[in-house]
Amino acid sequence: MKHAAWLLTGLLILTGSVPGVGEAAQAGQERPNIVLILSDDHNWNDHGFMGNDVVQTPRLDALAAQSMVYTRAYNTASLCRPSIASLLTSLYPRENGITGNDPPGGSATQRDPAARAAMVEVFARHTNFVEMLRDAGYATFQTGKWWEGNPTERGFTAGMTHGDPTRGGRHGDDGLDIGRQGIQPVRDYIDSAGDRPFFLWYAPIMPHMPHNPPEQLLAKYQALLRDSPGGEFFIGRQAAYYAMIEWFDQTVGELLDYLEEKGLAENTVVIYLADNGWISASEPGQGANDTRSKLSYYDAGYRTPLMIRWPGRVAPGRDTTSLASSLDVAPTVLRAAGLDPLPGMRGFDLIGERDRVAERQYAFMELNAHTAVEVDRPLSNLIARSVTRKDGWRLIVPYAPNQDVALTNQGARPWWLTLDTQLYNVWDDPFETRNLAGERPDLMREPLAELDRWYPVEE
Repeated sequence: MKHAAWLLTGLLILTGSVPGVGEAAQAGQERPNIVLILSDDHNWNDHGFMGNDVVQTPRLDALAAQSMVYTRAYNTASLCRPSIASLLTSLYPRENGITGNDPPGGSATQRDPAARAAMVEVFARHTNFVEMLRDAGYATFQTGKWWEGNPTERGFTAGMTHGDPTRGGRHGDDGLDIGRQGIQPVRDYIDSAGDRPFFLWYAPIMPHMPHNPPEQLLAKYQALLRDSPGGEFFIGRQAAYYAMIEWFDQTVGELLDYLEEKGLAENTVVIYLADNGWISASEPGQGANDTRSKLSYYDAGYRTPLMIRWPGRVAPGRDTTSLASSLDVAPTVLRAAGLDPLPGMRGFDLIGERDRVAERQYAFMELNAHTAVEVDRPLSNLIARSVTRKDGWRLIVPYAPNQDVALTNQGARPWWLTLDTQLYNVWDDPFETRNLAGERPDLMREPLAELDRWYPVEE
């Protein structure tokens, strides 16, 4: 079988005592299983539980009803690899060094083993939370999106991805079958874990392109959108994207159903978020990323719902005011497993430190080039910095020195790109249609000072 190798690896699980971990934490049956569900290229409002009345996500809606939902969570980047690296390390992209998807050279180095290994080595300089779970005795299984080489070298006891660039390894290779070709590898691995606690990385490349959903789902959304404004091209793109979301939702349901079937749901922490946002192209000629979402410095690129289900330990609810962050995932997972986050981690425990999350005043974000200009110098890849304040004011400050070189490296210049500083209130104007920088310069001073304190640059 195609995935026989990961099953064999999964049976070779760490045993015995673990230095630095208390006896209670080493008793596998006393620790929860942990499932991380990571949606891919999925806009924050394209969920039923977030208010979209067209796209249907019944299984995610049911999960949300059982979870603490943070409706205003932010990723640190609007591009998948830096976003995921931050989630894993609880460090900002410029701190963990992953500020782009690919090494310098673009497509010429997509499968250059040396170039790709150099970027993976940058990531490996920092401990990620999966390594800490593995070292504490967890069985850890990777499926789906994964950029950082062979997952078994980065904390997973088994994985579907091989990560070898000479065999097409880049961002998940064989692991990208998960979801689109069912979830049987997940079922098999859960069975192989036995009585030991497990961590599951479920990151299918869904609803990410290619938008090739089952015909029945596609026809459903074509009918639902037939009379919508926007033109035939947009309706076609949007129908395919919405169908992908419902297909993804179905796979999440299959995973949650299997936890129930195996009697594991009560002792399993389930965490859900998306890696970055997505808006479908609206007219012919627009590139897949030529919107104000993925790979942009706008709110739709960064914002995501973030939810946590832990029956009996986390009361279901909806937090609509706190600024949660993908940086919070690692501390939350580690605390749930009875482990201490590393001192340098930037996030908070969303379960035990809700007061600190509620007190967070700023969410900081970077926009970097898709293809790195330099691997070891994050500032060379910076396109813009942005910050969202808790009261909804959002400041975007492009980094002028890098505009030409960085954008040349990532392809055609997006239509929305400007060197102008921009100010929006995303509570009143969630899709950032009114730039108030010229009208309210008084409101820019404090967030600009915070930006400079967080990420100092020299123009």
